[in-house]
Amino acid sequence: MELQNVPVSERTHIAFFGCRNAGKSSLVNAVTAQNLSVVSKIKGTTTDAVKKTMELLPLGPVVIIDTPGIDDEGELGNLRIEKTNETLNKTDIAVLTVDGTVGLGTADYELIERFKLKKIPYIIAYNKSDLIKTKNFHSGENEIFVSAVSGENIELLKESIAKLIKSEKNDKKIIADKMEAGEFVILVMPIDSSAPKGRLILPQQLTIRELLEAHCSVVCVQERELKSALDSLNTKIRIVITDSQVFGKVKNIVPKEVLLTSFSILFANYKGNLKELVLGAKKISELKNGSKILISEGCTHHRQCNDIGTVKMPKWLEDYTHVKLNYTFTSGGEFPKDLSKYDLVIHCGGCMLNEQEMISRINQACQQKVSIVNYGIAISYMNGILKRSLEIFPEISEILE
Repeated sequence: MELQNVPVSERTHIAFFGCRNAGKSSLVNAVTAQNLSVVSKIKGTTTDAVKKTMELLPLGPVVIIDTPGIDDEGELGNLRIEKTNETLNKTDIAVLTVDGTVGLGTADYELIERFKLKKIPYIIAYNKSDLIKTKNFHSGENEIFVSAVSGENIELLKESIAKLIKSEKNDKKIIADKMEAGEFVILVMPIDSSAPKGRLILPQQLTIRELLEAHCSVVCVQERELKSALDSLNTKIRIVITDSQVFGKVKNIVPKEVLLTSFSILFANYKGNLKELVLGAKKISELKNGSKILISEGCTHHRQCNDIGTVKMPKWLEDYTHVKLNYTFTSGGEFPKDLSKYDLVIHCGGCMLNEQEMISRINQACQQKVSIVNYGIAISYMNGILKRSLEIFPEISEILE
């Protein structure tokens, strides 16, 4: 995949945090060698998080995020701080920009504690080194003196950030690590009113590309062509991967000896916590009249008349539970801080969210003791084939015993 075509959700998210006038925006511009952010001596110039997808050597494809000052003031300032806090949920690597002529302040120390709490690798960049005569508070391996004006240590900062990129992030696979070269895979990809015109959805694109790179043979069909494909292929099929919405049809067509799963289940493992999401599925059978359900999607799109989140999922839930449920729907970056009022969270596959944000949402639910499941796992559970759809993950399938 060409680097410039790497989806945002697959890029390393590097966010610059700090107090107003620490020089975050100037440092972002120096690191990216672009005038990405507006720079001014006036405090609070950056009012919203500024994002830029780019190739940053030696890092590769990244998303650079410049955030408002964490010490902003007033009602509007509090809203900006809240947005900065939300950015933490999607941050892979944090750069804490500190005014080197002042040193660390209370707000900086609070940010460091949040980095540690969320296990976000971070670097403290003491900016304005060109104005510092004595650099006597440099004490850690993750601290560096830089100057956005003179360019001092900017390349070293980029190299330091690169070292923090988790190698396992780049090695993680959707399905290829469970396949052998030469094996056949059938992908079931419905083309209906909800399918984007002229293109495939991201999970399908990424899965096809990964399987081809693993030297597997990939056959793509819609659900009504699946039986014909299985009958006509004179070879052993290792696995059928389907869009979750047609699980009900596909389960009756695929022979028991052929593995069966969905794109959504694969993504639960690829960029989430498959075990927690599987455990969350059991809550569906415990729902009662009036139970409150949060259905959340990571992307924003025009709702179709037969939308999966707002139309299909509620119908499937009520057909399965035979009770009347209350629903709340969210999309995009909107995800409630307080989940305690919900009996169950049902989340999309999260293909448009990066791994850090998806895991953050799952952890948030777990910390508040609210069950969470994703679309594919929920649909599989309601079709009575969750154990079968997890056979590709035997270590997870065991927890259903």
